[in-house]
Amino acid sequence: MKKKVKKNWVEWAVFGVSLVLVLFTLVYLTYDAVTLGDAPPSMEIRTGTPLERPNNYIVPVIVINHGDQTAEGVIVEVVLETNGEEKERAEFDIAFLPRRATREGWVTFQTDPRMAVQIKARVLGYEKP
Repeated sequence: MKKKVKKNWVEWAVFGVSLVLVLFTLVYLTYDAVTLGDAPPSMEIRTGTPLERPNNYIVPVIVINHGDQTAEGVIVEVVLETNGEEKERAEFDIAFLPRRATREGWVTFQTDPRMAVQIKARVLGYEKP
């Protein structure tokens, strides 16, 4: 005949904490699925302060997806303009931009962006996964 092993208080505490975490996760995922909208990707772009490097200049770019859907293959273009004339253009790709997420990238220029009157950034295109 087998002897029944009793659980000590540590095992019960671990079980209780685990149960609460699993239930909380299920409730959160259910709430997120029910309240999820159907808005397409809506991207906002912010450029940061240009930094000088030994051979070029870099400009940080932040892309925020305010939409309820994911975007793939996002192509971002950044243009330096002086008096309405394009001085230099750069672009980069973001492979995957989830809904309500932020990604950061950098573009490089040979021209000093601090001398440009305006730095314009826009999304050229993206794919729906």
